[in-house]
Amino acid sequence: MAAPMSVISTNALTHRYGDIQALDAVDVEIPGGSIGLVGANGAGKTTLLKVLMGTLVPAHGGASVLGFDPQREPLELRAKLGYMPEGSFLLPDMIAADFVTYAGRLGGLPAPEAKRRASHVLTLVGLAEERFRPLGGFSTGMRQRAKLACALVHDPELLLLDEPTAGLDPEGREEMLDLIRRLGVFGMHVVVSSHVLRDIERTCDWVVMLDRGGLLRNGPIEERTTDRAVMIELFDDPTPLAQALAAAGAMVTPEGERILHVEVTTGDPFGLVTTQLAATGVGLRRMGLPKARLEDVYFGGEEA
Repeated sequence: MAAPMSVISTNALTHRYGDIQALDAVDVEIPGGSIGLVGANGAGKTTLLKVLMGTLVPAHGGASVLGFDPQREPLELRAKLGYMPEGSFLLPDMIAADFVTYAGRLGGLPAPEAKRRASHVLTLVGLAEERFRPLGGFSTGMRQRAKLACALVHDPELLLLDEPTAGLDPEGREEMLDLIRRLGVFGMHVVVSSHVLRDIERTCDWVVMLDRGGLLRNGPIEERTTDRAVMIELFDDPTPLAQALAAAGAMVTPEGERILHVEVTTGDPFGLVTTQLAATGVGLRRMGLPKARLEDVYFGGEEA
């Protein structure tokens, strides 16, 4: 059986800003799905995104995105891309519905379709009631959602998100990560660029790790092989369950506002969690094996 076509591939991709090596001969083959682009600030993440969009010409090497050459076929490619930059581009005096409609028109949609799609995506990102408010009055979290709506409005095949949780409080971060996870349901490929490793673990199945312009890792985020640990996500406050599990001898580590990593030295962690869920009445959203911690790879220096 033939291997599926890579959504993104690069060949010796290289770029410099003066004496700074932003990308150093990066070779990657990335399948579809949810992809995390990880690295510290200055690792080359934004430079790579700009090359993939065709807005930055590499010094050497090339890339293919959705089967298009970003340098030779930029318009054909951008019609299929959605991009959410880290910086703000919203016009404060425009209402959200008009601005997202404008983004849809820039994406090639006819005016009536752009207006219809703007209403739809603003509802999708949780701004249905705020869509007729000026963007200048939006909170940081609302502005991030409006930026995401602009990236989504023309129904792209591939979505590029540059630091989508930047500046958000813990509640806003959780809401944005939940939105990103849901995008896969609509059949979109999503690249999430972030220096926060936990965000990538929460949202992605594949990871590309950059370090000072070089490729550190490119591959799936593999599940742990241990049968002594479980990851659970809850509907309710996890405190009563965490206390009960700790009292039963488990090691409990919070991984998010309503996410717990539970590990035991003996016995079955699934059985222990199930028992304590019944005892405490805490609502379970999902439970499964924890994914490998990206911190172990990044700070351990594992090679690609």
